[in-house]
Amino acid sequence: MIGVLLITHGRLGAHFVETITGMLGELSRPTEVLEVHRHDDPDERHAMATRALARVDAGDGVLVITDAFGSTPSNIAMRVADPARTRLVAGINLPMLVRVYNYPQLGLDELADSAIEAGRAGVMRCPPAGP
Repeated sequence: MIGVLLITHGRLGAHFVETITGMLGELSRPTEVLEVHRHDDPDERHAMATRALARVDAGDGVLVITDAFGSTPSNIAMRVADPARTRLVAGINLPMLVRVYNYPQLGLDELADSAIEAGRAGVMRCPPAGP
């Protein structure tokens, strides 16, 4: 089973987990959230991320999702990533998480690619409602 670790600014990750759980019920993958705040010590958060990663890794690796590439949460994720056991995706959104939790049969690389595809497909210009 592939685990999921969300590393985000503030409570963003917790809100996503609360929302996706409300939509889908019990999550199909072990999941943890690491909140990162402006005044946090990055080294302390790195240690916390390392422990969280170990807790959600049930043997098939971990998909780590962050909110913004180049930000502190993303930098922490890159520091804890083990290329043999983790894949990193930045730019979390709800369609991405729906895909992650609805396809438990995907392998780690397929899951990362599928999450990116769903995240991109979920961002679109919507037509006006009309009269």
